[in-house]
Amino acid sequence: MSLSVDLRIVELMAARLCHDLIGPVAAIGNGVELMAEEAPDFVGEAIALVGDSARKANKRLQFYRFAYGFSGGGLTGPPPHVLAVDFFAESAIVCDYGAAARILPLDQQKLACAMLAVAGEALPRGGRLALEVEAAGQAIGLAVEAVGEGRGPSPEIRAALQLGVPVGELNSRAVGGYFAGLLGEALGWRLDVADRPGGFRLAAAAR
Repeated sequence: MSLSVDLRIVELMAARLCHDLIGPVAAIGNGVELMAEEAPDFVGEAIALVGDSARKANKRLQFYRFAYGFSGGGLTGPPPHVLAVDFFAESAIVCDYGAAARILPLDQQKLACAMLAVAGEALPRGGRLALEVEAAGQAIGLAVEAVGEGRGPSPEIRAALQLGVPVGELNSRAVGGYFAGLLGEALGWRLDVADRPGGFRLAAAAR
């Protein structure tokens, strides 16, 4: 997959990912500070905090590296379905990465992970995400069925998924959707959100 993006998109993505990683990394620092106090009562708590936060940061980094990083050299680390399931494991969201999606080319699974990230953000109180592969004749597409409370992706993010937001007007909230839209465009696919009772459906299919 060949993809060229505006520098502003890169800057916004960097800001967004750093924001998501600050929490667990800061918690690691807090745990180290507790251990440095050498107070026996805090040692066990500090070790647990550092270990838990390090696991969270590692899972997020591995997922982001695949979904948003350069993958021209092929897959490194766990397969995409493991990355996605682990990414949501410590949240209130259950991720079902369908078996049919696991055998898709990596560029299509890269898009799938970016779609899952966008869909997950639209379930702030938790829920369930199911990634499916759809076939229409000889063409295939991807769909994320999301179930949970809320109104789904905001109008701003829906527009970003369809690349309908000028780059100069993008912000860190919508840039993940815009990046997913770019990944879809590189495949010749268009992303769209349809509201469903109790959730929504985020799909990518040939234009």
